[in-house]
Amino acid sequence: MARRGVHTLYISPLKALAVDIERNLAKPVGEMALDITMETRTGDTPAHKRQRQKLAPPDILLTTPEQLALLIASPDAERFFADLRFVVLDELHSLVTSKRGHLLALGLARLRAFRPGLINIGLSATVAEPEALRRWLVDQKTAGAMAEIVSVTGGAKPQITILETEERVPWAGHSARYAIPAIYDAIRRHRTTLLFVNTRSQAELLFRELWHINEDNLPIALHHGSLDVGQRRKVEKAMETNSLRAIVATSTLDLGIDWGDVDLVVHVGAPKGASRLAQRIGRSNHRMDEPSRAILVPANRFEVMECRVALEANYLGAQDTPPLAEGALDVLSQHVWGRAAAGPFDEDEFFEEVRSAAPYAGLDRQTFARVVEFVATGGYALKTYERYARIRRMKDGRWRISHPRFAQQYRLNVGTIVESPMLNVRLTRLRGKGGGARGGMVLGKVEEYFLETLSPGDTFMFSGRVLRFEGIRENECYVTTAAGQDAMVPSYAGGKFPLSTYLAQEVRAMLADPDRWRALPEQVADWLRIQEEKSVLPMKGDLLIETFPRASRFYLVAYPFEGRLAHQTLGMLLTRRLERAGARPLGFVATDYALAVWSLNDMGHMIRTGRLSLDALLDEDMLGDDLEAWLADSWLLKRTFRSCALISGLVEKRHPGKEKNGRQVTVSADLIYDVLRSHEPDHILLQATWRDAATGLLDIARLGEMLSRTRGRLVHKDLERISPLAVPVMLEIGKEPTPGDANEALLSEAAGSLTGDDLIEEAMGRR
Repeated sequence: MARRGVHTLYISPLKALAVDIERNLAKPVGEMALDITMETRTGDTPAHKRQRQKLAPPDILLTTPEQLALLIASPDAERFFADLRFVVLDELHSLVTSKRGHLLALGLARLRAFRPGLINIGLSATVAEPEALRRWLVDQKTAGAMAEIVSVTGGAKPQITILETEERVPWAGHSARYAIPAIYDAIRRHRTTLLFVNTRSQAELLFRELWHINEDNLPIALHHGSLDVGQRRKVEKAMETNSLRAIVATSTLDLGIDWGDVDLVVHVGAPKGASRLAQRIGRSNHRMDEPSRAILVPANRFEVMECRVALEANYLGAQDTPPLAEGALDVLSQHVWGRAAAGPFDEDEFFEEVRSAAPYAGLDRQTFARVVEFVATGGYALKTYERYARIRRMKDGRWRISHPRFAQQYRLNVGTIVESPMLNVRLTRLRGKGGGARGGMVLGKVEEYFLETLSPGDTFMFSGRVLRFEGIRENECYVTTAAGQDAMVPSYAGGKFPLSTYLAQEVRAMLADPDRWRALPEQVADWLRIQEEKSVLPMKGDLLIETFPRASRFYLVAYPFEGRLAHQTLGMLLTRRLERAGARPLGFVATDYALAVWSLNDMGHMIRTGRLSLDALLDEDMLGDDLEAWLADSWLLKRTFRSCALISGLVEKRHPGKEKNGRQVTVSADLIYDVLRSHEPDHILLQATWRDAATGLLDIARLGEMLSRTRGRLVHKDLERISPLAVPVMLEIGKEPTPGDANEALLSEAAGSLTGDDLIEEAMGRR
């Protein structure tokens, strides 16, 4: 019998989702005795199995975008996909909005070159802009080409409630400790509860708090991306067999996975997006004819409003997935490298293929040529170094890989997910009095920068245990088990979702409409009523700015409701302008909802007397020279360049038989960044870096829209004391690094004077 190749390729954003789909397909295929083979291929698949799959492909291959990139970079890729007829892309909305989506779009363009009649099928239950996804799925050589759309209506409406408890809702914070007894009670009353949080550190904290009160010894598990794959698989198996009563999880379990007997979802903390909430609550009673049941647990008072508008959005069917972005140049660089690893290519033909992918449909020929040149030489400033010459032009004009080792390096470094540097956490035993560590199991990974803040003997919470830090050797952190309950909790950078524009608009609308306060708990509605008495609540289109003195400092608090990223950028730029105006700012702190700046001089008095103009302070021109000057002095561009350098292949993290640790990668990237800034400031990778910073870390577009929207609508209230609305952001002072020109003593003094009870009593007029 002739060899059969892959017939259907199933691509999902999560490894766990691919495993789940295989499990759900295997049963009917087995019962009907169909002659169909199915296998998964993810980063967790053993190397020997991946090699066998290339020689004897299954009929249905369930995989991820990164594995597709590896498969098409193989010299025998065209043979491997010779029989391919269908590509199924699950949770399409999640795949397309990031650099993973750009890499996947380029991969699909390559598959279409192999199989011109290929049919792509995209699946998603949460799509804000269907037309954009319809274009993304098909060849864009024909302008405006779109996939057909099939809409499925019906299904039971979800049943969502916001947790009601007699406990006081905190003014600030994200732990939701006040609600732990009520959450535990909900777990006891249901078969299986899936608890979602937004960050890994929140997952660790919630898991620990639940175990502290688990008097019934209920089986409760933890699942997040930093845990060892073996531990994650054990949890997934236990879920499959209904052996657990509760699972605390991050986004690792929120897409499409069918766990059957999960009958309740508890979302701890605000969901930050209506579409994200819809995805997560859909994990409960994952069937068309049964309503999903969910409880939202706001962690603070602003989150009460956010949860309320998210609930209303869900019943309205509103979606707020982010818009699709233009294709990233560092991703294209990686794809060019991979294309050469598969075999020689003609630059003009390849350009047309790349432009058939929706994210790159607007790519011009000159930019493409610069990307190819970058892969070939590293750019003008680096072209004398042989290590950056990954491809070479042949006599016939085509490009090929310059040495087999570069093909190997590509395969070791493929992908667009760049996490903060991580170290293995190895549970070990100490060797007697002399110290030193011995063997032990790997519990997972923790970010390097967190571990570098620890001293031997410090304790932290990880993998549901209290661990004692013993030291770091190479890429591993050695720990021992620790007695006692007091522990630090690891903090993971990049784990915070931005507040969606839709929810931000709705929270502003709720603030401005007292009739909608009836849907809020009385304690929250009372908070807003007292704010109205003591200061003012902004109308939907206004930007409220309050100034007040406290403890020998002067504060300016603004309420843009545009998300933490935009607010942090605004804080950086405002402090520069306030410094020039003579306000002597000391620092700022930002939340998703508000921004607080404090200074030595009275900003309220400066505004009253005309020495400081709010219109000038918040003019859109701050996004010009001020922004460029700040970025030139900041670490943000270097941090972003590091990611672009890794994705493009300019800096490799993995080499045959060894791997660079986070510090080595950072040093390499920083050195190259400094060289390019000095000698080739228009380098293609610096362009990619600026674009990433503008849309990611800085959220400049959103900030610009806010400044434009509120021009002429600034509402200033000069107060004698802190307002109720300002308390949450003021309580964040001292909880995270606060940029500014003040020294540590001044910051400590400012933070130390802000005790929660004092602030609340003062704001509510009880003192």
